[in-house]
Amino acid sequence: MTWGATTRLVGAMLLVALAPIVVALRSAATAEAQPPGMAVRVGRLHPGSPTSPRSQASLEVFRAGLRELGWIEGRNLVIEHRYAEGKLGRLAALADGLTRSKVDVIVAVGHPGITAAQQATTTIPIVMAASADPVRFGFVQNLARPEGNITGLSLEPQDLHGKRLELLKEAVPGLRRVAIVSNPSHPGHADFIRESEAAARALGIEMLVLKAGRADSVEAMVRAAIQANAGALQVLSDPLMLDDAGPRISALALKQRLPTLFAWRHLAEGGGFISYGANLDAMTRRSAFYVDRLLKGAKPGDLPVEQPTTFELVVNLKTARALGLTISPSLRLRANHVVE
Repeated sequence: MTWGATTRLVGAMLLVALAPIVVALRSAATAEAQPPGMAVRVGRLHPGSPTSPRSQASLEVFRAGLRELGWIEGRNLVIEHRYAEGKLGRLAALADGLTRSKVDVIVAVGHPGITAAQQATTTIPIVMAASADPVRFGFVQNLARPEGNITGLSLEPQDLHGKRLELLKEAVPGLRRVAIVSNPSHPGHADFIRESEAAARALGIEMLVLKAGRADSVEAMVRAAIQANAGALQVLSDPLMLDDAGPRISALALKQRLPTLFAWRHLAEGGGFISYGANLDAMTRRSAFYVDRLLKGAKPGDLPVEQPTTFELVVNLKTARALGLTISPSLRLRANHVVE
């Protein structure tokens, strides 16, 4: 072996031997560069319960989205959680608590949470995890340039309520009366009801409005729908329905052979009849993108509000069979997901 070859071999062996040491030194340097005191703090304002399966799934999606962008809890990120436990009146105090703790960004889940965060601060950036119509409800000036301290994601266009009723009428032959579940404390439901009633008139459907302001009122609400001879039950988008109330409505309505229409996929998959709306997990993951941009110095007013471009139709065939309903081949083909 020549002297040059020997030198190259020895050098290669040294590089292999030193590699673990180099990696260890780099890791130590990274840890020193990001001490716990320098971690950014993100407040997350949620209307539901931290123990509900849906809340836990949503949090994991949010964390995964942040990890993909380099934000990792325990290293350079702290998430401060505030849950209203289904009591929307608590959101204002929880939002005030987040502002007092001086978080860097607030992520508000649901319309009531966004309202509470907006009233709590005009300086801390706020990310809307989902808002039905942020311009109409005064969260932003316009979608392209929000201008204030709020940006994020818009949940659904106004004509979506009519589309849901069209699908429901197609799936339930002879449908004449629909009971619509409304939460009187939700600031957007009055407008949602007007839009649904207008769509119902065009379809020749009578609407019956039922008010469910608490999770423990769903039993009485389902009984009222049955007594009024409603042919189906439509549940408006509402944080109250994300956790326990939505699945309970599905189970109670199914016992009474009452078809249900939801805005969210997981409720149809869990026993409801049909759902039609945006993908909540995709929106939750996208909210992490907004957090990343804001933490890196972007101004909320310069980040356009995004709207979903696709909506998912989920049909639960197992529930349909229990209701004695047959789903047409056309509706099955249009469904994004069919629960067998």
